[in-house]
Amino acid sequence: MKYKDLIKQMTLEEKASLMSGQNFWNTKAIERLGIPSIMLTDGPHGLRKQGGKADHLGLNKSLPATCYPTAATLANSWDKSLVYNVGQDIGKEARSEKVSVLLGPGLNIKRNPLCGRNFEYFSEDPYLTGELASEMVKGIQSNGISACPKHYAVNSQEHMRMTIDEIVDERSLREIYLTGFEKVVKKSNPYTMMSSYNKVNGEFANENQHLANDILYSEWGFDGVVVTDWGGNNDRVAGLKAHNQLEMPSTNGITDKEIVDAINAGTLDESILDEAVEQLLSLIYKVRLDDKESVQVDYEDHHNKAVEAALQSIVLLKNENSILPLKAGTNVAVIGDFAKNPRYQGAGSSLINPYKLSNSLDRLQKSSLNIAGYAQGFKRMGTKSSKLVQEATSLAKSAEVVLLFIGLDESKEAEGVDREDLTLAQNQLELVESLAKVNKNIIVVLSGGGALELPFADKVQAILHTYLSGQGGGEAVVDLLLGKSNPSGKLSETFPFSYTDVPSSTYYPGHQATSEHREGLFIGYRYYETANVPVRYPFGYGLSYTTFKYSDMVIDGLNVSFHLTNTGEIAGAEIAQLYIEKVDSVIFRSKKELKGFHKVYLEPGETKQVTLALTERDFSYYNPEIKNWEVESGNYKIQIGSSIQKIHLEETLKMDGVSPSIFLKSEYPHYALANVKQIPDLEFEKILGRKLPPKNWDRHKDLGMNDTINQAQYKNWIGKLLYRSIMFFHFYFKKIGKPLTANNVYFVINMPFRQIDRFTGGKVSKKNVERLLRWINQ
Repeated sequence: MKYKDLIKQMTLEEKASLMSGQNFWNTKAIERLGIPSIMLTDGPHGLRKQGGKADHLGLNKSLPATCYPTAATLANSWDKSLVYNVGQDIGKEARSEKVSVLLGPGLNIKRNPLCGRNFEYFSEDPYLTGELASEMVKGIQSNGISACPKHYAVNSQEHMRMTIDEIVDERSLREIYLTGFEKVVKKSNPYTMMSSYNKVNGEFANENQHLANDILYSEWGFDGVVVTDWGGNNDRVAGLKAHNQLEMPSTNGITDKEIVDAINAGTLDESILDEAVEQLLSLIYKVRLDDKESVQVDYEDHHNKAVEAALQSIVLLKNENSILPLKAGTNVAVIGDFAKNPRYQGAGSSLINPYKLSNSLDRLQKSSLNIAGYAQGFKRMGTKSSKLVQEATSLAKSAEVVLLFIGLDESKEAEGVDREDLTLAQNQLELVESLAKVNKNIIVVLSGGGALELPFADKVQAILHTYLSGQGGGEAVVDLLLGKSNPSGKLSETFPFSYTDVPSSTYYPGHQATSEHREGLFIGYRYYETANVPVRYPFGYGLSYTTFKYSDMVIDGLNVSFHLTNTGEIAGAEIAQLYIEKVDSVIFRSKKELKGFHKVYLEPGETKQVTLALTERDFSYYNPEIKNWEVESGNYKIQIGSSIQKIHLEETLKMDGVSPSIFLKSEYPHYALANVKQIPDLEFEKILGRKLPPKNWDRHKDLGMNDTINQAQYKNWIGKLLYRSIMFFHFYFKKIGKPLTANNVYFVINMPFRQIDRFTGGKVSKKNVERLLRWINQ
């Protein structure tokens, strides 16, 4: 142990004190031993360092920083160097503000498009997620500070996130939900990792021995610090035994005493605490920052980089009759509130206070277009206004082209709440209908952090999806509309025709005790391709103003090479994608899996050779019986495409391996056909290897510290009053147009009673909480 002598000088109480925060954002210092405090703060797509009173969900304003596109947006760039550079810039801003640990990136898998936090996550695909998240971690840590990948693991929903038990089989856990984290650990060596709130197969993630000790530390070789999500501790001693060294935020010594008491009682070996202190000290001395150091940030330069990141990430979904790019002098009506007041980021702990913010309307009015006028068109939060629709329709009649800015508003996507549906607000859909009756040349500029149903897609000429493109999105959109830049983004997730097409739609979200991942491996394109379900826009899809040709595919060992040519008249970038398809597999598996990609920039007529390297792991599935990965022997199609549905080149490669004795199609009839929306209990239990736990709360059982205020509604008048009072304020703030406040109130509904004393730092004591529970349980 590097810090053995230092640890020997500490009292038991001092060692325990290091295991939780000093306040909301800082670790504790021990001044007599010269041990400094370090700061951790939010920052998946920009620095959120609060200047005043700290809170977790973004109520209080943070210091100005560059707001880059969210992870869901950056993922559409498929550009590793771009993601690295964004991470590097965010890390530099963090260092300039004396932040030692930046809490990001988020890399949970998009199991279902309704997850309220999907805008913070990269993709439905674990390979793409892991590759891009690894680059962001490298970029952040190039500044000498720590990234903190999150949320480990299987944090698939916001509803009941602090208590929900994610029930998932071991193969799906390894192949889908852990692959991204594994890539990040092995490729980027993050110094910290954040555990998730939820349970995984019966154990809270931050005290889950299998996730932490068996996999993260032993198998993957992670040697950093695991920090709880804020307020994510359940049993402090159990967490410590599972290598959860740091609990945040401060609990004013409440859980420190639990550690001391456990050691004195002989239920916790002091050597476990010493090891945790050693790991935390290693982090502190690795990333501590000199108070006298001055790091200068050129925020104008970072803004320009934010614009470039948006340019590379925005996706052109439709372009009938090449209506885009718009020609100079075109008479254009600009309609939609988002043109003037952009939706450029999500809400919650990633809420950035942008250094500056552009909007498309201002840029359009200064452009070469002839702007006929601007109409708001609709109100946010779905409030209907016939007057706004009439104004917009009248304006649309007078213009050659309508630029319509619509999308999801701030109430739809946020930490702590899931989306209720995949639709746009009804007032926006009605606006599109009205405009389509008077003008056939509608170009939709769409905002939002994820997939949407697009029932109007056949009624408009073009759709440009900006996702949540950060503070420079307004400039980027106009450059793309005018052809100053060529769209090159491609979807990192599938757009279904309807939510009912989503494989997990019959199970999501888990409403009470559990969330059953019965669809297993078959999420996103893995389901749609295998089950032959039509989609609106497939994974990897995106249009360009130029065209590309693929040719001359060669496989040399596990290296795949081909030529890519720009056959159009303008420069552009193409994202070449490599998929693997097992021929005549005897086990159930996805028809295709992404195993390589490269973004290639080409001048008109230019050709470049692209080489993508495969590994044996790319052909493997996880076998829980041997606790290892193995290759099914036989032939594999190696496919090169511009999307998962548009394959241009294909060759067959033979791989040596095993004849599987597990996951045989004959033994799993529903999984064999990807018929996963109605998996029988027996088939799911067979793949789990155990009986299913109850999915609903036992309403007759007394509430305890791990139960939630949500459950109090089923108890006596006190419980009902508590629940209804909080829900009243939730709906009240939503009604008056304060969605962020409403979401924060809703967060309380799903909070376990155990967190009340910890979040209040003991101001509401554990004894008082227990007394409240006794009243509710009477």
